[in-house]
Amino acid sequence: MKTFRLLVVFVLLVPFYSVTAQTGSNTASGPKVEAYYFHNTTRCMTCRTVEERAKENLQDLYPEMWKNGTLTFKAADLNGKEGEKLAKKLGVSGQTLLLTNGKKKINLTNEAFLYAVTNPEKYKKVIQEKVDELLK
Repeated sequence: MKTFRLLVVFVLLVPFYSVTAQTGSNTASGPKVEAYYFHNTTRCMTCRTVEERAKENLQDLYPEMWKNGTLTFKAADLNGKEGEKLAKKLGVSGQTLLLTNGKKKINLTNEAFLYAVTNPEKYKKVIQEKVDELLK
């Protein structure tokens, strides 16, 4: 009788455990890429464009990752407490556009300020190349 009960419990719990394990692994599978734009409180048109186009490009290039949360974008004011804390954690000391997958960081600040306003297509291409590099 004990064997029968154990068998029933096993038969009932294994499918539940299997579904739970699969669901958990699907949400955790695949690399996660985080984009951060650190800025000062007072910003010029170029600074705002760098942020806006970075966010738009990430959404356009990686819509599925954006929707499922494996690609995120956060703008942070370096003069605010939260932004200051985040900048310190990521090793940022000034205006920066940063991509990271948790293991590797890519600083796109120079390219962002060079191309966001004058060559938006080039800016989009650079973002795509760098995100793809983090996804490998």
